[in-house]
Amino acid sequence: MNGVPDAFADHLADTYPNLAAHTTLRLGGPAGTVTTAVDTGEAVAAVRRATAGGRPLLVLAGGSNVVIGDAGFAGEVLLLRNRGIEVVSEGAGEVLVRVASGEPWDDFVAYAVNKGWSGVECLSGIPGAAGSTPIQNVGAYGQEVAHTIAAVHAYDRIDDRQLAMTPAECRFGYRSSVFKHNDRYLVTAVDFRLAAEDLSAPIRYAELARQLGVEAGDRVPLQLARETVLKLRAGKGMVLDPEDRDTWSVGSFFTNPVIPAELFAELTAARGEIPGWPGADGTVKVPAAWLIEHAGFPKGFAGDGVSISTKHTLALTNRGAGTTGALLALARTIRDGVRDRYGIDLHPEPVLVNCAL
Repeated sequence: MNGVPDAFADHLADTYPNLAAHTTLRLGGPAGTVTTAVDTGEAVAAVRRATAGGRPLLVLAGGSNVVIGDAGFAGEVLLLRNRGIEVVSEGAGEVLVRVASGEPWDDFVAYAVNKGWSGVECLSGIPGAAGSTPIQNVGAYGQEVAHTIAAVHAYDRIDDRQLAMTPAECRFGYRSSVFKHNDRYLVTAVDFRLAAEDLSAPIRYAELARQLGVEAGDRVPLQLARETVLKLRAGKGMVLDPEDRDTWSVGSFFTNPVIPAELFAELTAARGEIPGWPGADGTVKVPAAWLIEHAGFPKGFAGDGVSISTKHTLALTNRGAGTTGALLALARTIRDGVRDRYGIDLHPEPVLVNCAL
């Protein structure tokens, strides 16, 4: 999750001090300075000032995929609040639409579904800003933003210029891109190429297909796909709710590990059946949630003021009195337990700021 809707951000700012006000974990210490940019020009100007002054800069569009240390961030924090959805071109059964980086992601998905634009409907309910989605190559229920991104507009801090980057230049991978762990670029807008039709893209994810009562590869009305994904996500505590502590998280804390097929075969021979998704490159993706549960860490497994979500094993949550230190201690316990049992290393999905796992 990356970014939060305005009303939810206002709720956080009214309730929590410091950078905790700008993260869905409600964790994070003080900032040196905070600047809010409501348009691209203001955002670029703020980055230029920080670069010219040699000051560290943290860009947040809501803070739902970031873990900020208890000591906070001593540099400059830029809050992206630029908004806008613009049709660039239409024709031949498709539409090219440009979305400002600060536009709440689910607002855009809802807009696309209502317009009859297909390609992002299975990414419903992810509380991210649009500009954050290419950084993480956000994906869920068989879709990734890389499937529909036509270009990413960004400001290059090194060359001091604005540019449009092709998907190849973005170097998208599993929950990764050229933008992740790289402060060279400020994403200012994203172009998505969507199909102009009322049916979803082919349903790829088995759980979603079962819930819809269809076969993998079938298509369903856009609104039905969106409503079903929202229902599935809500049942896992993955739709923001200020009253539900299971949503006080960064979503999935660990990525699904991708291991060599030989190691997967050795593990299944030694440990019995383990779920996995074979890749075309001789690797197997193993569900991190399964590894965590079978290493002895069930839903609700608690640390000091923090715990695994009671709804989803991959979400580590702040129960209201937690700290970043306690959250990371819980993450280390889980990581080490999985490594001890299966010999597989789990890696964090969120960006860690002034803290380490």
